[in-house]
Amino acid sequence: STCACVEYYGKALESLIKQVKIMSIHGKMKHKRNKIFTEFRKLPGGILVCTDVMARGIDIPEVNWVLQYDPPSSASAFVHRCGRTARIGNVGSALVFLLPMEESYVNFLSINQKCPMQEMKPQANVSDLLPKLKSMALADRAVFEKGMKAFVSYVQAYAKHECNLIFRIKDLDFASLAKGFALLKMPKMPELRGKCFPDFTPVTVNTDSISFKDKNREKQRQKQLEQQR
Repeated sequence: STCACVEYYGKALESLIKQVKIMSIHGKMKHKRNKIFTEFRKLPGGILVCTDVMARGIDIPEVNWVLQYDPPSSASAFVHRCGRTARIGNVGSALVFLLPMEESYVNFLSINQKCPMQEMKPQANVSDLLPKLKSMALADRAVFEKGMKAFVSYVQAYAKHECNLIFRIKDLDFASLAKGFALLKMPKMPELRGKCFPDFTPVTVNTDSISFKDKNREKQRQKQLEQQR
């Protein structure tokens, strides 16, 4: 749903999935977008992490799966996203992730778009990759900051969802969400003010001590910290 989520999960998948080309694309990549799109179209296989900038008006051959991590605001956008697969007589699959409290979105789609859907049962024996993602955040401030920005942007996008009778911010389990983003601590943001999260355990490490792997960025950060002191 947001550019920040694409940046974070694109970076995460690069480290978690080996021997598969991972590319990311979103609306803020003004000049790079065409280059990335052209490169991806030429690949024999790969994963493209993207916002709705790729939901319509583009043609990528032989897309097997469209995975919708965030349910789109409008029913038509859902169909447009699905339309990236099974093009020109081909067969493809599209999957949208929903929380139990969001299941009435299925009825919403069937009424608005006459779009038949089937429930896909959660996979058994799923690997827990969150500890690895946490380790990445502890080892590189760039990953830590991307995760925090992604979480904030996700919550803000959820709060603005057009189907706010189904996607209600007050029903969101922030502790579970933060765990799913592999956050090291809860960010400071208006939506979390005054709330307690006993189910979320922040790391004992002082996150200010996490440095950038990029030496130039870390040098710049240390300079700013010195000025603040």
